[in-house]
Amino acid sequence: MGNTDSKLNFRKAVIQLTTKTQPVEATDDAFWDQFWADTATTVQDVFALVPAAEIRAVREESPSNLATLCYKAVEKLVQAAESGCPLEKEKQIVLNCSRMLTRILPYIFEDQDWRGFFWSTVPGAGRTGTDEMDDDEGARPLAESLLLAMADLLFCPDFTVNSHRRGPDSVEDMQTIDSCEYIWEAGVGFAQSPPLNYIHDLNRTELLRLLLTCFSEAMYLPPSSDTILNPWVSFFCSTENRHALPLFTSLVNVVCAYDPVGYGIPYNHLLFSDYREQLVEQAVQILIVTLEHDGGGLAHRPPSPSSMEDQDSVGPDNLFVNYLSRIHREEDYDFVLKGLARLLVNPLMQTYLPNSTKKIQFHQELLVLFWKLCDFNKKFLFFVLKSSDVLDILVPILFYLNDARADQSRVGLMHIGVFILLLLSGERNFGVRLNKPYSVHVPMDIPVFTGTHADLLIVVFHKIITSGHQRLQPLFDCLLTIVVNVSPYLKSMSMVAANKLLHLLEAFSTNWFLFSASQNYHLVFFLLEAFNNIIQYQFDGNCNLVYAIIRKRNLFHQLANLPSDPSSIQTALLRKRKSPDAITGISRTSSQETVSMEGSRPAVPAEPGTLKTSLVAIPAIDKLTEKSQVSEDGTMISVLKMEHSHASHHTPQADHTPQADHTPQADHTPPADHTPQADHTPPADHTPQAVHSSIVGASDTESVSGRDNEDVFYTEAEMERRRMSSTSSTISCTSQSHWSPTPDWVLSWKCKLPLQTIMRLLQVLVPQVEKICIDKGLTDESEILKFLQHGTLVGLLPVPHPILIRKYQANAGTAMWFRTYMWGVVYLRNVDPPIWYDTDVRLFEIQKM
Repeated sequence: MGNTDSKLNFRKAVIQLTTKTQPVEATDDAFWDQFWADTATTVQDVFALVPAAEIRAVREESPSNLATLCYKAVEKLVQAAESGCPLEKEKQIVLNCSRMLTRILPYIFEDQDWRGFFWSTVPGAGRTGTDEMDDDEGARPLAESLLLAMADLLFCPDFTVNSHRRGPDSVEDMQTIDSCEYIWEAGVGFAQSPPLNYIHDLNRTELLRLLLTCFSEAMYLPPSSDTILNPWVSFFCSTENRHALPLFTSLVNVVCAYDPVGYGIPYNHLLFSDYREQLVEQAVQILIVTLEHDGGGLAHRPPSPSSMEDQDSVGPDNLFVNYLSRIHREEDYDFVLKGLARLLVNPLMQTYLPNSTKKIQFHQELLVLFWKLCDFNKKFLFFVLKSSDVLDILVPILFYLNDARADQSRVGLMHIGVFILLLLSGERNFGVRLNKPYSVHVPMDIPVFTGTHADLLIVVFHKIITSGHQRLQPLFDCLLTIVVNVSPYLKSMSMVAANKLLHLLEAFSTNWFLFSASQNYHLVFFLLEAFNNIIQYQFDGNCNLVYAIIRKRNLFHQLANLPSDPSSIQTALLRKRKSPDAITGISRTSSQETVSMEGSRPAVPAEPGTLKTSLVAIPAIDKLTEKSQVSEDGTMISVLKMEHSHASHHTPQADHTPQADHTPQADHTPPADHTPQADHTPPADHTPQAVHSSIVGASDTESVSGRDNEDVFYTEAEMERRRMSSTSSTISCTSQSHWSPTPDWVLSWKCKLPLQTIMRLLQVLVPQVEKICIDKGLTDESEILKFLQHGTLVGLLPVPHPILIRKYQANAGTAMWFRTYMWGVVYLRNVDPPIWYDTDVRLFEIQKM
């Protein structure tokens, strides 16, 4: 009954606030205390009892009252941080103030005129005697007072941490407390694991929710190529916050130490509430939001060998990024990697009893955190690749990619998974680790095969390309770049994986597909480069691939004899008009699908009504990556882009490596200012080209390629309009960019097709295989494979070409993509309470499927 009265009184106070036309004095404690002193409302109650329309009404009609409400709530938190909340009533006031501010802040941020309110001092508001808030020249802006109070309260004994008091009469002074002794969990830089206290976990979660809401001002600014630092994050992660190090450590340790399964008792998650899970979700979201660096990445800054505690070394101003980049102990790396792997693999776990184990839902946030760890701390990346532990990250990522391929609401998950694999594939060790046999057999709807993790990667990529939804096409370049990067190290490809690669070549090398868009031929170049790498460097163990190439030899002859006359080009394009699903047909009939793995379920589209957030366009592959050539000692040397001002206007540039005329070093992604589509575009050259569908028969424009190095950002609605407007013109090959294939254009890249190695292989082996089949009357392919296994092409192939690796390169385009994706995930994951629902978010659009 008391709780009902409490809610009623709270609602009455809200109504009083919304109906008062005159300003209420800040000194009227009796009025303001109604919102937090005498109530015991949950955060869900606050969201229900304070409707959005009423907050907006107060903002517009009684702005001084809204300002005073915010000021008084912050004042209460500052007072509590100073006193240390010794009384239960004070603890309740802190929670109530946190909930009220969490409810109100998004409506402050959505109004441009109000956005600076928290960064000003509040003149004229009656002070209640607290020195901290006195209206003098040294007064802190409201935002700073709020952030510092929250930092203090997150290490408040008996409220958010266990007390270390020696006796009942001793008191812990909040101003002198050493919060490094109160870190929430053992792990990085801290050995003691404090006893679990679910009340403390709940209180931490409430404060972190408010902190996340403070940081969410970024959601209310439109996407921009200019790096705009979030002032809330910048201040909280600066030296002004004396708790920055212990809080960063607490967040990392709480996430990486979390074990959702526990002792493995079936259905334990249905019997007991897991308050730690809520805390872990908020902690990982705080981490990914705060770990934003204005440089877009610390890829080229050597890791500091100093300890984390040494704050004197030069580093980014954001202390969270600074600390993350300076973690260096192997045991810390091991703790973080094993923790992330345990959580990422959790949703894949198979049990005999249905739904008997807890399945976490925050895998997207974990992937972003893993990305930031690898991006900001190169020593961590090298540690990950040093052992087969990297495969514990790879398998869950491939599972998520395969599972989400048909669901347009999860296109962001597809991108982050591919970006991580692109980053890893730039390192030699990743390719080497892929040779480990795959025996885990996670339930995926892919063909059953016996092979290595490399085979798993290729089979999943093939599935994404042939049966994913149309908006994944901008990722095809990335997927094949990953295959090219690892190809020189693949010792033994299975027959299933070899057939998948040949099937992709078959699909991408059809005349109408090659002539449908100005960059489609890149996909053929990538596949040929992968075949060349395996033939030149791993021929001995790859008889399955060699056999598949021999069986599909007509594909290579057709490519060598690709017609370039106008009539053939028109005939090929007419075929597309008559049969837009032609290539889909190839994917269904020629890929030799087999029975899927036991326990798997097919990838399904999103349920109608599913919410999704839009994403900005990703840069083209030539902006995403930087080329490096592997030298004889295994080190990588960056391939510098040279000026080609004297080159032919319509010719893609050859790469600057030896034997460019007969090796895959012909550049498949020429410098942006020499790309074919740039050559054929009108002066409005900062629009993305329509990338026409290959496997799925539709077009998309998410890949941005401009003549300059400027990045262009489009909302999903704009991209959809561009897709719609280019669909009809795609079929007639006169798209908005006025691009159409010409004989000169075809010849410009056809002469650079890296076919010499494969043609030489076919020239030598095909007669030998045919002779054996005739002489021995062979019809069994195992005998032919045995012959190829013991064969050799030493001295018969062209001189081995240098290995070319395309390493991920941070840039403004991907930094903006990550920002929109990360905040989109945070928006959609916080539904109880729905913190930002129905507010005027501008960073992305919210759409229903």
